[in-house]
Formats: sequence, structure tokens, C-alpha cells
Amino acid sequence: MSSANQHGALGASASAISGSPGAVDPADATAVVTATGTIIGWTSGAEDLLGHSAEEVVGRSGAFLLAAPEDRARTARTVERCRTGPGWSGVIAVRRRDGRTIEVALRVSAAFRLEGHECFLVSGRERRPEWTVGQSVLDGFLTRSPIGMAVMSTDLRYVWLNDTLESFGGVPREQRLGCRLTEVVPGLQGETIEALMQSVLDTGVPVIDYEYQGWSWADPHRRHAYSTSFFPLVDAEESITGVCYMVTDVTDRWNAQQRLALMNDAGARIGSTLDVTRTAQELADLAVPRFADFVIVDLLESVLSTDLPAPAPPGDKPKMRRAGMQSIREGCPEAVVQVADPVGFTTPRYDASHMFHGEAVFIPVLDPFDPVWAVEQPERAANIRAFGLHTLISVPLRARETVLGVATFMRSENLASFEQDDLLLAQELVARAAVCIDNARRYSREHATALALQRSLLPQTLVDSPVLEVASAYLPADVKDGVGGDWFDVLALSGGRVALVVGDVVGHGITAAAAMGRLRTAVHTLADMDLPPAELLAHLDDLVIRLTDEAPDAEPTGTAVLGATCLYAVYDPVTRRWELSRAGHPPPVVVLPDGTVSFPELPVGPPLGLGGLPFETADLEVPEGSLIGFYTDGLVQAADRDVDVGMSRLGRALAQTGLGLQELCEAAVERLLPGPQPDDVALLLARPHPLTSDQVVTWDVPPDPAAVAATRALAVRHLESWGMGELAATTELIISELVTNAIRHASGPIRLRLLRQPVLVCEVSDASSTSPRLRHPRTTDEGGRGLFLVAQLTRRWGTRYTAEGKVIWAEQDSPAATRDRPAVAHREPRPT
Repeated sequence: MSSANQHGALGASASAISGSPGAVDPADATAVVTATGTIIGWTSGAEDLLGHSAEEVVGRSGAFLLAAPEDRARTARTVERCRTGPGWSGVIAVRRRDGRTIEVALRVSAAFRLEGHECFLVSGRERRPEWTVGQSVLDGFLTRSPIGMAVMSTDLRYVWLNDTLESFGGVPREQRLGCRLTEVVPGLQGETIEALMQSVLDTGVPVIDYEYQGWSWADPHRRHAYSTSFFPLVDAEESITGVCYMVTDVTDRWNAQQRLALMNDAGARIGSTLDVTRTAQELADLAVPRFADFVIVDLLESVLSTDLPAPAPPGDKPKMRRAGMQSIREGCPEAVVQVADPVGFTTPRYDASHMFHGEAVFIPVLDPFDPVWAVEQPERAANIRAFGLHTLISVPLRARETVLGVATFMRSENLASFEQDDLLLAQELVARAAVCIDNARRYSREHATALALQRSLLPQTLVDSPVLEVASAYLPADVKDGVGGDWFDVLALSGGRVALVVGDVVGHGITAAAAMGRLRTAVHTLADMDLPPAELLAHLDDLVIRLTDEAPDAEPTGTAVLGATCLYAVYDPVTRRWELSRAGHPPPVVVLPDGTVSFPELPVGPPLGLGGLPFETADLEVPEGSLIGFYTDGLVQAADRDVDVGMSRLGRALAQTGLGLQELCEAAVERLLPGPQPDDVALLLARPHPLTSDQVVTWDVPPDPAAVAATRALAVRHLESWGMGELAATTELIISELVTNAIRHASGPIRLRLLRQPVLVCEVSDASSTSPRLRHPRTTDEGGRGLFLVAQLTRRWGTRYTAEGKVIWAEQDSPAATRDRPAVAHREPRPT
């Protein structure tokens, strides 16, 4: 055969198999060999590689080119494979024309017919030392690598896989070849993985380290985690001919990461509130489904009731209640006891003392047919069977040497039994939750104590006065301790007058509540002295300064009042006027009968505790039917709005019509504060009802002892007209004593005033500032018993000072009130 014919035959051979997996690379050394081993085609590449020209080799057997004796058995197997399969590839040693031996990476195509002969296209290139790897090493890498590897065809069917991948899935190689992943390995996210491989085929972009979890036949009782990478297989023409994927079992790393992530989440999610039951529920919510399929948290009743937990008597089951519960099934059908119900459950074979002194209960394989379960917990045993609960961990909740309860974890749909590492994780979770529950328990107990203190310091009921209708609302701040220093009060004064006070101690907590209680008590004492508003605030300011000075230097907040504001107002139903003074407090709001809203400009005094600055009193007249409101800054001040805006909103809220006073008070607070508020809120509303002219009578009394009898007669006649004749005798005695004392020991003008209310008020005023003194006369004394008798005959009496002098007053119950009031054996006289 001529050289031209040789190259033509070779070209035809290459064209006949072009596009096949064994397509010829022009850079390769290529030859056409018959089934008998005769070379019938030879390229220039082959001549360059081996040094033999076409004329020297064509027509001869190719055996002379082999560096080792021909292995006829291996040659026969290769020929047979090429006849029935896609071809063969491998490495052989050949001898060049110059006698040097080289290794050639050889590829043999599938058999084809050429000019009546069965032929094979043989191509190869010299194998360089820098990338030469022994076949046995390559085979070992592919088959015995710890990384599972597989080759998938373009229709995503197994073409090849190594031993490691076979062991991962537990499905024999013979059952995989020619099948898709979803057909042979269920439970491993087959659809997702096939979608990723299809994306690699479509785009040619590899997918690196895709991690997932699933079950396999090799280990059906444990969920494994795998890391898989996918990359395309590309032929010499850059065409994608399949997908290779490599997979590694990363279960241990995955579990470690999941445990770490679970513990990190536990730190963020457990204990988000200082609520005992909420914290218990947070533990259950966190553990399902990431750790367990069913979780219950039972707490001792003493923990839920904020009492100090006490060990149960020996032999007694602890009294517990279900505090938290969660399941992968809606409604927790596995539970025998619901949340808030009593619980008498202890794990069989473990008594109550185990919860107080024992370790965690770890049952890797739970047997509901165990006679102990069937006898001691038959209903629970039935649920265990019904829902497939198969493994259990029960951990006592303990913190700071205090037993709080027990948390129980179980699995059903998660087929993996709890392991020793799971026990350690459960103990860590429960330990963290126990600290949070104990913190919540301690806070709840202290908070309850603080709230009880605060409620005891605030008025339980407001003064029921016929001259002033009042309503109030108080909301503690939605902060950590929820206890603050806002307060209000309504105090009955002499002469039918009523005092209203609103105050605000800076800060929150039990310290602010205690300071508020001290100030409120001081206001009560100073109000009983009938001091004018400005003078009362001055005394209160001195008290705050003294309390601050007395506070220990090491603990300045322990007893000191670090800052407070106050507004004190006195309403006189006779003059229909208000006297008001404020110490750094917001002004009152006034709503007239026609709906007009105003905030009277009162003199602004400094907050309490600054000292050295005066307080001023302002007079204010509020028409009958109007509304006056006193409030703390928490009602009108917020981070998202200006105080003036808050005051305007308050005015509009109080201008509503058609509501009772208490309803209006509550509606206004709800309107201004629809959600949680950062500060305490107090609102005190008052609607004045002044005394009418037929309820008040006044007489000027001449400074003559003879005028006492005439004055008594006038008073008695007026009592008869009021229907209070039953009080005539006692009133005559009171008037005689008070008027006589004024004539004898004071200067004029002297006036007598009677006020008819549910009580009868008798007042005698003069121009003297000297107060009468109650004495206990000896039996031999001729006088000095008048005021003593007044004290015994009246419900209360006293002295108040005015700009013109003083007023001595006494109150008697009306006849109806006297009949309704229980008898009193003895009442100490009230000091002046």
C-alpha cells in the first residue's frame, strides 16, 4: 500500500469514528491496526513519537514495537472489549527506533470495518514522568478512596462508582449501574441532588460542598450528613459527556456544628423574658425538632407560685405542674397531661428522690412493653406504642443547689436513638434553661414583693367626697422590674376642702417604690397640718434633702430620693377656687363644660431635693361641671413625640363626652398608651361640685361674752331648718367652747361658720395665731375641760392657719351617718 493510500485509509478510519469517545487528537501518534495485529495505517505523529516511517511499519505486525514480550491473553481481552464495548485505554511500554523505551498512554477505539478488514484505531502520546502514576495506584485511588465517587451519564444514570460510595448508601453496585439516584437510594434528597446534577450538565458550572442529611440502607437507624461536589465530564471537544460527583460522610462534623448552633440559639432564645412558664416553653420550642420530637418541661408548684422550693418529704411524689410542652405533631397528642395541669409522672424505676439527688435518666431504647411501664404508667405506655416513641432522656432542672423540676426529651419520627453525646447536650441545654428559670423565679418573687409594697403604698380607695367626684388610673412601666415611683392621692381636709396630689419619683424598682412611700406618708402628715400648697412643698423639699444626706455614701440609691416632682392642689367648695403649687411637675389640664381644653400656666417650682428655691401658690377658678386632670409625665412624654404633642392628645382624649368619670379616665389612658410604655403612668381626674348657699351659713360674733348665747341660739335654729336638730345639744356645747375661747384669748374679727355636708362642720375664726391646747385638767381645776369635751363629742377637730389668723374647726357626723356607723367604745382625742 502506498504512503498516500496509507494516510487515506487512516483518514477514512478517523472520519468513521469521529465524535466517538476515542476520537483522534491530531497531536497524538495514531495508527490503524487489524484484528490480527497488522499495521495498515501510520501517521506522521506516530513517526515523530517512535522514529519509524510509514514504509518501515505498514504491513508488519505491531508486536515488534512492544518493549516487553507480547501478552497474548491480555491482547485477546483487549480485542474482545473493543469489539463489544466503547474501547480500551491504558499504559504500555514501547521501543523507539533508536532503541529507547518509553511509556505511552494508549487508547484503542471500538472495532470498525475498513476495506473488508476488522480494524482498530490506536492512538497515544508519551507519558511524561511529571504526571505518570502507576495503574495500580490509580486503581487504588478510584476504588479505595475514603471519598465516594460516581460517574453519571447525561441522563443521570450510574455509569461507574467506587467501593466507598457503594458502602455509603448500602446499595450494591450491580443494583445501581444503569439506574438513577432516586430509584436506588431513597431518603437522601434524591430529587434535590438530581436537580443539582442537571444544573451542572446544563451550565457546566461545578457545585462545591453541598451539604445535606439523609438516611441510608447501610445505617438505617442513624441520620447521616454528607458533603457532595459535582463537576462536569468534558471530552476533547469540550462537550459535556456526563457528571462526576464526590461525596464525603461529615456526620460527626455536622453533629458537632448542630450542637454548637443549638447551644448558641439556646443562649439567645431561652430566658428572653423573666417569666417562669415562658422560659420553660422556650426550652421545649428550641429542642423540637432539632434535638427531639417530643419535649415536656414539668416544674415544682413552689417554683410556679414564687415560693421558695422545698424538698419533698421522703417517699412523697413532688407536686409539679406542666409548664412547657412541644411536639412535631400539632397539639402534642403524645401528652397525657396538658400545660398548667398537675403532674405526678416519674420515670419508672426512678422515684422522686432521683429528681432531687440523682443524675439524668438515659434510656437509649424505650420499651413500652416493659412490665414496669405497663403497670406504673399504663396510659403513657399506650401513647409510647401509638406514636412510636423509642428513646428517652430525662434531666432534672437544678440551679444554685435548688431543684426546680424535670425536662424530658423523646424521639419518634427521628429513628436515631439518643447517644451519649446527646445526653451531654441535653444536660447542657437543661442546665442553661434551669439558670434562666431560677432567675425568672427569683425575679417573680421579688417583683411580687415590690408590687405588693407599691400597691400597699398607693391609695386603696379614693376619698368619697360630695364636693369632688374623682377617678384614677395607674399603670406600672413595662420594664424589667415593672415597679415605679409614681403616686397620687386624694385627702380630706378641714372645712369640706379636698387636697389632690400627684407625684413622680425618678427611676424604677423597689427603691423608687420605697421612696414614693416615704414621700406619700410625708404628704399625708403635712396635709393634716392644713399647710398651704407652697408651704407643704417647701417642707417636702426639705425632707427630700434630708433623706438624700442621710443615705449611705456607699449605697446612694438605697434610701435616698434621687429626684422627684410633685403637684399639690387644694379645692375649697365654698369659694369654688383651687390653690395649686408644683415642684417640677407638668401643669394640670382643665376641660370646661363646652369642651374647651386648657393647661393653666402655674408658677414652675424646682423639682424636690434641690433646695434654696421658693415655691409659689396659684389660685384657679374652675366652673362647675368642668373637669380638672392631674397626671405624670409618662402619660404625655414619649421617645417618638414631643411633650406638647402628648399634652394636646391628652386634652382631646379628656374632651370626650358620654362617658362616666372612671370610664373616661381609663379610656384616655388606653387611647394615649395603646401598647407597652417605658415609664409609670398616673392619671387623676376630678369634677368639682361646690357647696350651695343653703349649705353654708356665717355669722360675725361680737367680742363680748354675752354674745355667746345669742350665737348658740342662731346656730340651733339653723340646724333645725337643715333637719339636723339631733345635733343641737352637742353643737351648742362646741360653739360655746370655741367662741368663748376666741373672745377670751384672741382678737377680732370673730366669725362662726356652719357647713352642711354628710358631716356638720363648725368653724370659728379669729385674728390670732395662737393655737388652743388640749389639756387633761386635774379634778380640782375649775376649767380647762372645754376642748377635752369637744374632742370627745366630735369625729375630729383641729386648727388651721390663714393669712388673717387661724380657724378652729370641729366635725360631727350627721344623724344618719351616726346611726349607720358602728359604735366605738373609746376614741383618743386628736392632737392639735
